Amino acid sequence: MPMLQGQEPSAVAQAARVLADGELVAFPTETVYGLGARADDDAAVARIFGAKGRPADHPLIVHVADAGAAQAFCADVPPLAKTLMARFWPGPLTLILPRRPGIAAAAAGGQDSIGLRCPAHPVARALLSAAHALGVAGVAAPSANRFGRVSPTRAEHVVQEFGADLCVLNGGACAVGIESTIVDCTRLPPALLRPGGLPRDLLEAAVGAPLAVPDAGRPRASGTLASHYAPRARVRLFPDAAALSAALASRAADTLLHNVAVYSRSLSAVPGGAVLQAMPATPDAAAHELFAVLRALDATGVAEIWVEHPPADAAWEAVNDRLRRAAA
Repeated sequence: MPMLQGQEPSAVAQAARVLADGELVAFPTETVYGLGARADDDAAVARIFGAKGRPADHPLIVHVADAGAAQAFCADVPPLAKTLMARFWPGPLTLILPRRPGIAAAAAGGQDSIGLRCPAHPVARALLSAAHALGVAGVAAPSANRFGRVSPTRAEHVVQEFGADLCVLNGGACAVGIESTIVDCTRLPPALLRPGGLPRDLLEAAVGAPLAVPDAGRPRASGTLASHYAPRARVRLFPDAAALSAALASRAADTLLHNVAVYSRSLSAVPGGAVLQAMPATPDAAAHELFAVLRALDATGVAEIWVEHPPADAAWEAVNDRLRRAAA
């Protein structure tokens, strides 16, 4: 179907009706585009798993219009979770909470916990509100791409993944560019399951203590598999500019580098015909463009993407997480 424009109320209303009817809608959030279905309909949720080729036991995040709407899905909201909701919703934060029995079992991957998020993107918020008015309590939505591949940050990326038949609500380029931070609130202290669009330091300041390290008993969560966010080209991480330069020189001595793309913060030139893309100097700017750059470099047809590892500090935690998984 033709792409719908999210700034048009009639388009949002049409997409909400598609969701209410149990069909799929791709829509923008401030992090990435999601592939959504009504979370209270296990058959509709099964269409997400089928379209993505995603294992049915790999849970989805349920997007809700506000903290009040989260009550439909969670059996209990611990005080600390309420604090985080009040401080960071709407925004790029997913909270793992006890799931209310009898609802969203498919979206939760069969677990007794569920991931909930209230997105900040105005188109997402309009869609969730319109769908809620039609009886849709919340929208389960992983990233709108084939399972394990690079997440989409523009509507055209979604069409590249699934074709033009899918209902896609266009809201422009995503502002954050990487997925939400996931915090497990089913335990004390809460644990950081996935770094993302909300930095660790802000969360720890709100919690008043360091976030725990995930343990073997943690709930399964979206985007936490060792290999994820991967383009078709092989991604190789180099610890610094010197190691990257040495590898380029070694490869150039043997053959042309026309099958290699380079994503670097430091290099201003590369030998042998390699494609060079400059990485931004700040983590927010790098996160905003990361997935779009991986898609663009992949589209050049190169066999490998060589990346200079960003700084190993807290500000770069989410970008480093995505790069490690892309290279796994």
